[in-house]
Amino acid sequence: MFLIALRAASGELVTETFDYDGGRQVTVYVPPDPPEAVVFAGDGQLISQWGRYLEAADAPPTMIVGAYRTDDEDQMVRIREYSPTFDEDQFAAHERFFVEDVRRWVRSHFGVSLPAERTAVCGVSASGEFSLAMGLRHPDIYRAVFSASPGGGYRPPAVMPSALPRTYLVAGTLEPFFLENAIRWADALRDAGADVLMTERVGNHGDPFWAAEFPLMVTWAFGR
Repeated sequence: MFLIALRAASGELVTETFDYDGGRQVTVYVPPDPPEAVVFAGDGQLISQWGRYLEAADAPPTMIVGAYRTDDEDQMVRIREYSPTFDEDQFAAHERFFVEDVRRWVRSHFGVSLPAERTAVCGVSASGEFSLAMGLRHPDIYRAVFSASPGGGYRPPAVMPSALPRTYLVAGTLEPFFLENAIRWADALRDAGADVLMTERVGNHGDPFWAAEFPLMVTWAFGR
């Protein structure tokens, strides 16, 4: 593994390359003040860059740990990592990397190990499905889920777990397929007794729409 450090707004970006999948990167946004919360995210090459939005919004100092998606051009490889319904073995391997290896490195390298109440999992599109899966499978680790424009490959299970994370869902009016999926999840989680915020905004599928929502997610989950 090797480490790269770059400046990002007032905070810092630190990138580590892991052995998983022949060399998978994780980039961490380290806020300028001691972190009061931590967000673990899929699609890390995108979401790890959003620390500047948190600083501009005066959100709580929050560490972002972004595990990169596969660089394989076959989109089904990404989906099989992020959705438990397509390939159980590939999903399980990525789950171990995300839940065990990445979290262990964050604890050892940064000395950050916050309680579940101050820990969220985040994703967009296909990784939005992944964030929902991680929240349902590991509510003892991730007490909050941020899911933007989740894809439809992973749908609410017929029987929900007894322990459910707080969940913030958002989708745009210009992306009806993803909006429908977000509403489906919001309804299922509410019916199971979860604390859910479902936001529908004018917007399309993409980074600017999701990045603008991110500080609202963090503030909703962790306050100020």
